[in-house]
Amino acid sequence: MDLQGAVTVVTGGASGIGAALCRRFAAEGARVVVVVDVDLDGAAQVAAQVGADHPATTVVAEQLDVTDGDATTALVDRLVAGHGAVDLFCANAGIATGTGVDAPPQVWQRAWDVNVMGHVHAARALLPHWLARGQGYLVTTASAAGLLTMVGDAPYSATKHAAVGLAEWLSITYGDRGVTVSCLCPQGVRTPMLFGTGDGTASPDDGASLAAETVKAQGVLEPDEVAAAVVAAVRTGQFLVLPHPEVADYEAARATQRERWLAGMRRLAARVAGR
Repeated sequence: MDLQGAVTVVTGGASGIGAALCRRFAAEGARVVVVVDVDLDGAAQVAAQVGADHPATTVVAEQLDVTDGDATTALVDRLVAGHGAVDLFCANAGIATGTGVDAPPQVWQRAWDVNVMGHVHAARALLPHWLARGQGYLVTTASAAGLLTMVGDAPYSATKHAAVGLAEWLSITYGDRGVTVSCLCPQGVRTPMLFGTGDGTASPDDGASLAAETVKAQGVLEPDEVAAAVVAAVRTGQFLVLPHPEVADYEAARATQRERWLAGMRRLAARVAGR
């Protein structure tokens, strides 16, 4: 896909990877960049900055709770009516929990609603437009945890695996009908999720600290580096986007040497926890 002249939408656009994607899409010549976030003030700040840096691009902020399917459909329909199409939609919003299997049901449900159903709602809203048009591009942000695991965060691990599975299903089901899907699976990225809690607003608890330190031990990229990897993948229609290329080797080891991989992950968890 050529981003020149494209109408692009990014959820979770107020910070981190989402904000970097907005900046990069505008730099690539997108006609429209829609910065979407539950935090409208944050989205508006990103939109103002990106718009000032790239005056040829129309940059707007929209508020959306990605767990609200009706609101997601209304947003997509409004953007299509206003701009003629949505060419590229990045379902990027996500949360971490820093909890284990003993997390309260509401924590598990929230992780599912944001990390999985947010992507489902986006696909439901977009597919009628894209199938009628014969083209469209969906980028879903999962995580290397969706291919491997996240030490210290059971809900995150489980829901990110589901996000990868959903992206694969969408690619298989609609890839021959003009809908291209890429799935972004980074390890550590310098974002509020990694250097704070899932929402970046408070100090992490012990579980979140363990999860964050495990990821940091593998190497941390800047959000702009991740955005560059996404743009490169979009140009070729590549499904799996791995800003940390070593993740491919980890996934191969996991698939072919499962017991050895599990033992290695247990050692990593113990080392990070100081045991």
